[in-house]
Amino acid sequence: MPPTLICTECHAAAAPLDWRCAVCGGPLDFAELPSFDPGSINADDFSLWRYAAMLPVERRFSLGEGLTPLVQTEDEGLPFHAKLEYLNPTGSYKDRGTVTLINHLLAHGVREVVEDSSGNAGASVAAYCTASDIHARIFVPASGTPAKKALIARFGGELVEIAGPQHAKTLACMEAAKTTTYASHAWSPYFVLGQMTVAWEVWEQMGHRAPDAVALPVGHGGLLLGFARGFHSLHQAGLIDRLPRLFAVQAESCDPIVRAWESGADIPSEVTPEPTVADGIIVEVPVRGKEVLAAIRRSNGGALRVSDEAILAAQQRLARRGLIVEPTSAAPVAALARLREILGNDASIVIPLTGNGLKMLTA
Repeated sequence: MPPTLICTECHAAAAPLDWRCAVCGGPLDFAELPSFDPGSINADDFSLWRYAAMLPVERRFSLGEGLTPLVQTEDEGLPFHAKLEYLNPTGSYKDRGTVTLINHLLAHGVREVVEDSSGNAGASVAAYCTASDIHARIFVPASGTPAKKALIARFGGELVEIAGPQHAKTLACMEAAKTTTYASHAWSPYFVLGQMTVAWEVWEQMGHRAPDAVALPVGHGGLLLGFARGFHSLHQAGLIDRLPRLFAVQAESCDPIVRAWESGADIPSEVTPEPTVADGIIVEVPVRGKEVLAAIRRSNGGALRVSDEAILAAQQRLARRGLIVEPTSAAPVAALARLREILGNDASIVIPLTGNGLKMLTA
């Protein structure tokens, strides 16, 4: 029985290929998801599909995404666990959500999609679509990173470059979505579905325990919601006795979640983003920002901002420890000293390193 989609705002039912509510325009979500059953884990499958019994989508295609290493490391003497999400097939955590989304679209016979992305999501959708015989048009900012645009094209995506601010590409893509299926990493609940698996992997890798906290870069917040929902399902199943505290980290130049957190607001604050080295989290209006803020508060977490200078310094220090990441991935590491002040020296902290730094090298 296929899962039922409903609007998170007005609770109206939605069709399988809808990307937002036809009644009020709100985000969609699953009415219900399977419970987590540790006995259903396929221990012989070394990918996120080891949790297939908990994923309401049929596996038709995979590039071996998931089951990334969890490495104990440190930064300036401060220890943390690095979840190496940049080792997914296209070099970012986005592959977890892309594979569940594309398998859902394949089940409904989709052969052409549009998506908007500054880089990693576009590359992921392009790769998974091309390899499964779906044509993907990827709307990108004309001012976007040349290396990431080249990667999208190399994976077989059709680049549609849009001039103007970051949001212009989204508006152009939404117009195209009136006649073509929208494979949106920001809007689709099937994208968040795949992100839940990262929490389950961390639980397994830490000896069937949850960390004290997870800190991660947040744009639209799909990965944070994946962690939140994944750990919530483990808690409901009685497999962990508490939820990890979730900390969203944003760049000073674009920090709608942090501003809302600081003001006590339930929805993200309006911001006019300035350029930042953390291009993967330049999001003026997070689609699921209300859900992200609720998840942070429910976990007794927080939201922190960091400067570009601190991000680049953290990126360089990570490289000296053999961890090559793009600037966006280094944002939560730049906040590690502040996190230790909040959590104490003995707390276990997991930081997903979300994007591969090899994409950024020019010489």
